[in-house]
Amino acid sequence: MTPTPAAVASLAPSGRLRAAINFGNGVLARRDPGGAAGGITADLARELARQLRVPVDFVHYEQAGDVFAGLASDAWDICFLAIEPVRAEKIAFTDPYILIEGVYLVPSASALRSASDVDRAGMRIGVIQGSAYDLFLTRELRRSALVRRPGPEAVLAALRDGQADLVAGVKPQLEADARSVPGLRMLPEAFMSIRQAMGTPRGRAAGAAYLAEFIAEMKRSGFLARAFASNAIEGASLAP
Repeated sequence: MTPTPAAVASLAPSGRLRAAINFGNGVLARRDPGGAAGGITADLARELARQLRVPVDFVHYEQAGDVFAGLASDAWDICFLAIEPVRAEKIAFTDPYILIEGVYLVPSASALRSASDVDRAGMRIGVIQGSAYDLFLTRELRRSALVRRPGPEAVLAALRDGQADLVAGVKPQLEADARSVPGLRMLPEAFMSIRQAMGTPRGRAAGAAYLAEFIAEMKRSGFLARAFASNAIEGASLAP
């Protein structure tokens, strides 16, 4: 695809593409040796920059909520986040490119057996503040309460210390936690499908249109399938 000058100016107004990378989502991003950004999101950002014929600068974040907060200071030009109504008020999202299951992790002795059992009075669910599942559960739950913490270690600590009865999160991370921390198990079914997409701040119409075409082309060309395989992604699937 050949971008128009308007698309280039919209996506890289400084002459450089500033790509927000969330290292808190290990399915999509990682730090390679030396600290360079790696993973499928970094691959997509580099390919977009190549098409725009501009350099790419990675803006590092540790949590999705921090990426969203970066909008207020105009810290980035593109991002890789889950599609959520609260975020979509300020971010123009593409169609999703990867789907990740949101699941619950509970103590082995818990009486909970299904995700449908969770929404009950007195139930406390640990979540990473500002995550896609925090926003989703805030909308969907009626009786249980959310215990918000800044990162995965703090969420697990809340569970361990009795401040939460279970935790919600992305399946690959909670599978790893269940393997490494004795006395935990995952509930068998997902409570949501997290739709990961690329986005750019609203108001950049030409850039948003090109970004939507870009993701569609990455699917058609097989780029996403190859990047998915080369990054050995587990616990997620390519979006149709």
